[in-house]
Amino acid sequence: MNSKNTICLWYDGTALEAATFYAATFPDSKVNAVHRAPADYPAGRQGDVLTVEFTVMGIPCLGLNGGSAFKHTEAFSFQVATDDQAETDRLWSAIVDNGGQESACGWCKDRWGLSWQITPRVLSEAISDPDPAAAKRAFTAMMEMTKIDVARIEAARRG
Repeated sequence: MNSKNTICLWYDGTALEAATFYAATFPDSKVNAVHRAPADYPAGRQGDVLTVEFTVMGIPCLGLNGGSAFKHTEAFSFQVATDDQAETDRLWSAIVDNGGQESACGWCKDRWGLSWQITPRVLSEAISDPDPAAAKRAFTAMMEMTKIDVARIEAARRG
């Protein structure tokens, strides 16, 4: 890896599967390299995929097949800024329909337990509106959603 700072994500033997999914789903994403274990290790055998270097939307990541000791939590997530409802729907569905699960306020988890915030730019702009009443209306509308509905956010912002 050439980056001085890389996000390391722990997987239970599925780092290559996850990286391949991310590369196929998100723009500016790819699997860069696959490294196999030079010897047996606690979570695998010599020759198993040990690490996968991949990029998610331009962010360098390393998938480590470290075993089942550690799980992903909501304490770490990727926040994806989407430009419209179609992009929001496409990414949300790609994650949820591939064994993931919906959560609240634009959050969902992929099948590996990694959290994603699929956040339309309209939402970010609305909840930071200089008019506190408009921001509050948009925020209140968001709190009632799972996947973000751009039209509802825009309507709430307008009042």
